[in-house]
Amino acid sequence: MGLKTPLYENHIREGAKIVDFGGWDMPLHYGSQLDEHHAVRGDAGLFDVSHMAALDLGGPRVREFLRYLLANDAAKLQAPGKGLYSCLLREDGGVIDDLIVNFMTETWFRMVVNAGTRAKDLAWIRSHAAPFGVTVRERVDLAMLAVQGPNARAKTASIVPAESRDALLALAPFVAAEIAGWFVSRTGYSGEDGFEIALPAEQAAAVWMALRAAGVRPAGLGARDTLRLEAGLSLYGNDLDENHDPLASGVAWTVAFDPAARQFVGRAALEAARAAPRFELVGLLLEDRGVLRSHQRVMTAGGPGEITSGTFSPTLNRSIALARVPAGTRGTVTVEIRGKALAARVVQPPFVRRGKSLISI
Repeated sequence: MGLKTPLYENHIREGAKIVDFGGWDMPLHYGSQLDEHHAVRGDAGLFDVSHMAALDLGGPRVREFLRYLLANDAAKLQAPGKGLYSCLLREDGGVIDDLIVNFMTETWFRMVVNAGTRAKDLAWIRSHAAPFGVTVRERVDLAMLAVQGPNARAKTASIVPAESRDALLALAPFVAAEIAGWFVSRTGYSGEDGFEIALPAEQAAAVWMALRAAGVRPAGLGARDTLRLEAGLSLYGNDLDENHDPLASGVAWTVAFDPAARQFVGRAALEAARAAPRFELVGLLLEDRGVLRSHQRVMTAGGPGEITSGTFSPTLNRSIALARVPAGTRGTVTVEIRGKALAARVVQPPFVRRGKSLISI
């Protein structure tokens, strides 16, 4: 038996298929992964993301600390609530985790890290925090929900007190605020609009039921994966890991090399990698019949590569993937699937955003 979120009993009542995910008992689906995927693309879906870790970082030097700890630059965060996506790096540039951090006040930043890496993340962050006098508090008292889809914001607003609705609906993308006693961020992992909500664990079950009554459909890990891959969003452990730097993992845009004077963990290694790039992460669209899966071998004119994430896209009705290939790979490549070499076209992710295809089929 694994760890259980405050919503575990809700999942059981909903008929969820429970699987192990990073040591947690989590819902894979509630009967139909395909229907859950389409519900998020066309209406609104509800995810339990309480297995992820919310960390409160505090102290007068917390911004200075984050400018050293993260590959992206926390100096960009000037407006209260503004969020930043970044990677936590080793000295050799390998990715320890990817995360989102929000600036709330000059002495308080909220960070959310992945479930499977929470222990090593906490150890790494705390080992670097002490010289800056920064406190690191893991918010085990909170549950987290994600409400995603074109109708997610309106349906979430329908369950909050009337005096909080305007503030909720006015929240800008990638900004967080404390609203109705919740920590609400207009972010997500689906390629659709919506919110991620951290709230007291004891409120989670009732809020889940209120959202269900408002017409929001529960969705599990299966739909979460097909949605995020269509949106070209990386998954730690697949597309990101400690053996590869952000430049070879499709998230080079999260590395702030300017200003040159800012020293951050892993900078020297990334400078060397930037000067002589070897690999990059690209999108693949399978031209033949079959399904792209992780670890399949990719053959290119510049040498071999590997699929890091692959699936059948319910929105496109085609097989898609992210693949790490030699830098500069373009055009058509071949993928080894069950002993056959099948053609795939290199494309620029994302594949789908806001329910619309972004590539030529």
